[in-house]
This record gives sequence, C-alpha cells and structure tokens, in this order.
Amino acid sequence: MATIKKRWDLLIKNALVFDGTGMPAQEYDIAMKNGKIAAKGVDLQSKDASKTIDATGQWLMPGLIDIHCHFDLEVEVAPELPETVRHGTTTVVNGNCSLGIAFGKQIDPERPWENPILDCFARVENIPKTVLSMCVEQAVKWDNPSDYIKHFDELTLGPNVCVLFPHTMLRIEAMGLEESISRKPTQLEIQKMVNITREAMNAGYVGVSSDGLPLHYLANDPHKNAKIPAQHATLKEILALGHVARETDRIWQCTPDPDNLLRTIATFFMTSGKIHGKPLTITATAAMDLNSNKRAKDGLLRLSKLLNSNYINGDFTFQALSSPFRVYADGVTTPLMEEKEAFRELNCIEVEDPDARRALLNDPAYIERFRKDWMMGKEGYNLARLQRILHIEPTTFSRNLEDMYIDTCPVAAWNGQNLEDIYQRLLQFQSSGGNSGAADDKEAEEFKNFPNPIQDDAMFVIQLLKDWDKEFRWHTTTANVRPDVLKELVFHEQTLPGFNDSGAHLTNMAFYDGNLLTLKMAAEDSLELVSQAVKRLTRDPARMFNINAGTLDIGAQADITLINPEALLDYDSQGNTQMLYRELFQHDQMVNRSNGVVTKTIIGGKVAWDGKKYTPKFGKEAFGRLLKPKDLDTQMLNNEPAVSTAKKEATV
Repeated sequence: MATIKKRWDLLIKNALVFDGTGMPAQEYDIAMKNGKIAAKGVDLQSKDASKTIDATGQWLMPGLIDIHCHFDLEVEVAPELPETVRHGTTTVVNGNCSLGIAFGKQIDPERPWENPILDCFARVENIPKTVLSMCVEQAVKWDNPSDYIKHFDELTLGPNVCVLFPHTMLRIEAMGLEESISRKPTQLEIQKMVNITREAMNAGYVGVSSDGLPLHYLANDPHKNAKIPAQHATLKEILALGHVARETDRIWQCTPDPDNLLRTIATFFMTSGKIHGKPLTITATAAMDLNSNKRAKDGLLRLSKLLNSNYINGDFTFQALSSPFRVYADGVTTPLMEEKEAFRELNCIEVEDPDARRALLNDPAYIERFRKDWMMGKEGYNLARLQRILHIEPTTFSRNLEDMYIDTCPVAAWNGQNLEDIYQRLLQFQSSGGNSGAADDKEAEEFKNFPNPIQDDAMFVIQLLKDWDKEFRWHTTTANVRPDVLKELVFHEQTLPGFNDSGAHLTNMAFYDGNLLTLKMAAEDSLELVSQAVKRLTRDPARMFNINAGTLDIGAQADITLINPEALLDYDSQGNTQMLYRELFQHDQMVNRSNGVVTKTIIGGKVAWDGKKYTPKFGKEAFGRLLKPKDLDTQMLNNEPAVSTAKKEATV
C-alpha cells in the first residue's frame, strides 16, 4: 500500500500563541512543512500532519534569541550548544566584546610564542587555557573571515548562529599582537582594517563588535598588564570602522569605557543620522542597577533617550540583564578582581599556579598594596570615602564582606554564610582571648590560623586566599538586587533583555536562562506584559541584528518555543544553578536546569528539546543554520511562502 504523503510535517494544536508582535495572545494552531511555518489557523486537522503536539495550557512563541553570547569556541566542538537550547533559545549571537575566531589561530610565524586566542579569551571570559587550547587545536582550521563563515555549513548546529566581526582580532590581523597594544595604527593599517571589515560584512557577519570595558586584560606574558587590543583603538579608527557598518546596514556592538569618556561618547554618537547622514544601529552593554552606583543607570538611560531623539536620529539600545548580577569566584579567579591594580597582580598569575599566588600573598609589600586597594573608600576622610557614602563609586565590586557569601570551602559549616558574620565572630574570638565567639570547636581551631589581632577585613580575606586558594569559592551580587528597578530596566523602551554572556565564564554566572527570567518577570505581572516580553526576546532583537528570526509568519523558518506557564512561575533560577563535570571540556561547568519550564524547543521545524531530554537526532544532524543579514540570507530570499487553502486555515 502506498504511503499517503501528509501536508504538514508537524502540527501544534491548542496553544496560547504570542506571535512576537506585542499584540495580545490568541489560541490557534500552527503547522510546519520542510522547516517552515506552513499554516496558521483554528482547528487545523491532525490527519493532515505526520506528527501532532497537543499544547493545551502551554504558551507558544517564536524561538527566543540570546543577543550576547561567547559560544565562539564551544560551537566548534559541541555545535548543538545544549546548555542554551534546553532553555528555549533558538538563535545565539557570537563574537561579542571584540573577541572571536574569525581569523583562525592568528599565530605569527615570526612570533610563534604568541597565541592571540588564548591571550584574549582566557582572562576576559574566565575560560581555562587548557579548555581553550583543546578547542582551538581540535577545531580551528580556517585562516580568514570568509572561510570562517563558510565552515558553519559543515557543523551540526543546534541553534541558529549569527556572528559579529571582532575588532580585537581585526587589529591583531592588521598590526600584529605586539603592535596592536603598543602604538597607534598608521593610515595604511586603518585602511587595511576598513577593507577587511567591508569584505566581512559582505561575507555574512551581522556587524562589528568592539570593547571598552576596563576589566578586559590579556592573559599571556609579557602582556598581562595590557588591555585587549580593541581598547587601544584610536577614535579615527573607530569612526572609520563604524562608517563601514553604517553603509552596509550592519550593527555595532560595544561596551562603554568610563576611563575614556571622549571615545565612548564619540562611539555612541556614531548612531546619529543627523550627524552622519544615516543612523547606525548600536547596542551597548549594559544597563544595570549597580549597588555601588545606583544613579549610573539613570544617566545611561537619559543618554540613550537623547541618542534616539529626533535631535540626534539614532538607533541605540542598551542591553539589560534579567536577573541579579551574581558573580562567582574561585579564589581570585573572577572578573571583579580586575578592577584594582593590586587584585590584578593576583589574577594574572596562571590559574594552575597556586604557589605563585601564595608567594605574592606572603610578600609584605604586596600585602600593603592589596590592603590599600581593598580599603579604598572604606576608611579615612577623602573623595573615595565620600563617593562610597553617596553610592557613586566608580566600581562594581563593593568589597563589603556582608555582600560576599561562601559557596564551598574546607570548613563545611561556613558554606552558605556571608563573610561579615564569620569575620565578626573572629573579632569576638580574638578579643576574648579565645574563650568565646566561635560557633563551635572546629571554628575555634580555624580561627587560630588567623593573625592575632587581625588588622582589618582586608587581612581576613588575604588569609582565606592564602589558606585555600581556589578551594575558597564565593559569590557576590553586585547589581540588580532591587526587583522593581530590575523590572523597570528590563522593560524600558531604551533597553532590550540580553547580556547573558552565555558560553563565557565556565564556572561563573551561568545566565543561560536569562530569557526565561524575562518571561517569568512578565508572567508575574500580566499576559499583556508577557506579549511585550516575547516581542523583546524575538522580533525586536531580530530587527536590531537584521536577521530572519523571531517571527511566526507564514514562510518563516519554524523556530518555536513552548512554555509551561505554571512551571515558569515556580522556576527558581539560582536554586537550580549547579556545577557539573562536562566530559567535553574535562572541566566543571556552571549550568542552569529549568527542566519542565520549556516543554519544546523547535528549530527548523524539528523538536530539539522535549521538556526532559534532547531528541535522538539532536547533535547528530543540523537543526539550526548560520543566519546572515537579511540581504544576504539566500535561504529566505529564495523562499516561496507556503499558501494555506483549507477552509479553517484563516491566517491569524
């Protein structure tokens, strides 16, 4: 008997559909054929589909877009990117913060000791060099930006991937690593960067990424005190590259540099259509409610409003993290320790060299340098103290012990406690001559290891680092602790949810579920706000990056996320954060587990995640694809939209 060919490959029935336009949700069915949305309507027939999913009680929306990722190396060795797909993300944006692998290894034969990928990624993204080296040696085979774009056709991608062109690697290509951090570029070198960038935009990159964040340093000798190359760019160079992005209708991604306000303001004003004749789309990280400077966000939002006003005619968007900004540390390994010069001395020592860190921590001269930076603003009568009192410190790391919590350490009873409580017990123990203050005998024994009398809380922290090094794992929340202000930022007209940093900081932060936290915040309010949240996670970022994604239109690629709203409301992100050993990296990785919240992740019309596990073909065949800008996306340019003819397939 001949097999009857079905009209549709997959049919989803009875879901409440948020279509990404921001309009109120409606209940209807969606059918898919050949990886595209084929029909939408009421009461589509299951008999016409090879497979039917009953989504009664679930929310259906376009696949979620993660706009700030660092999966550049992971996608080469695990192209299915499982840790993002399980959270309903179907499109990721790589190449942020001026870092990427567009040029391959970039090893200069005349300077073979330099390793730009390790030098740039290791400290900025807190990824161990052993993991980076394994990924580079196993996968990086190209040596130019065009071949990098082409090689995505060979990968069994899980989500769709789009790529920004990395300014740091561009400078290395044009000038060499040493020259890119030690001198200004010549006019010929700027022109070379411009030509390469124009070719890259025409090859399929969605834009250019640059960087100004003062925490980003190189990881290899002899450059450990140098910031990454993009931060050495001249204003002339930035304006020239920005012009290329503008004329090719691509985006510019950047981070502000508070130490170089002229360059930051000039970069932001590249968005102006009034000044430059045509707006340049710019997205910048990040609008957050900093504990140390609660007024900073207001200034950022006012600046963004000005840039987007009729006077400037810009297209500017800040990225906003959808959760409290909890930052973890393994001893000194954390971006926070890059803020002060003395802390950087510790942080630039190789991760695998605890003896060198202990030697430095036992150096009296270094101890004084550490104490000076740790106690800045916490004592005396000076400007730093006034800034701290007024909550306008130019820092994100408060250095308040009551804000620092131990995750794990050799004293198991201290796990989960904040350092201030332990420190106060230590002071009482020492003042009583060891007769009181300690919680138990084991703590009393531990307290005997500390200098007596302890000079201040800086010496308390130094002792913990000396005794335990990376066995002392702790965290602090530096921003977004006020729920009402966080909600305001996430849904502000001048921001889009993002800055998840997915794929970076292997044992830190883990904001893979950032999009879900935006949806949860909205779900706690109203269905109307959920409609806006979906728009801000799908259609709005798709417009910003000029890609074919974030829509349920007929003929669009069938990227769909199904959500269980009850599980979403019950979801506790921090309670579901855990460390798992990942064989691929031969290293622990910090992950989230939102099982039950996302009931289906569908990419290219195929179910990748079914709510509890990945489907059998996931990771074995391509689900997603490289997304180029719309003008270069041949798959969609050549697409013939499906036409629905059934009586009840009225397009919604």
